[in-house]
Amino acid sequence: MSRPATVAKLNDQLRARVGRPVFLGANEPKLGTILMTRGVMELEPEHIIDVWMKVRSFDSFTEDNDPYGEHDFGSVTLGTGEKIFWKIDYYADEACEYGSEDPSDPNQSFRVLTIMLAEEY
Repeated sequence: MSRPATVAKLNDQLRARVGRPVFLGANEPKLGTILMTRGVMELEPEHIIDVWMKVRSFDSFTEDNDPYGEHDFGSVTLGTGEKIFWKIDYYADEACEYGSEDPSDPNQSFRVLTIMLAEEY
């Protein structure tokens, strides 16, 4: 599998955890964490659930919105018309102090998925 395809797979695995409890096995790497901005957290609960579902299921990747094939950014629109962006950044570890040298290696990278209102970007 190519490096971008491996990164995309890991990113998709993290996105699949949005809004779901995750119980990791002893040998399963912690892929990262999921953050929602204040603007998203202030939405009505049913809209937050809509955000989770749309971020989890997003698969409209194209060369225009995903030029490197890493599935690290997306944009969805809620039924209310509110536009939501999500972005994945790669760090060396959970301290999030330094960028990852190899995001394709889950042992050398910690992902942070940030979900935000488009106006917060």
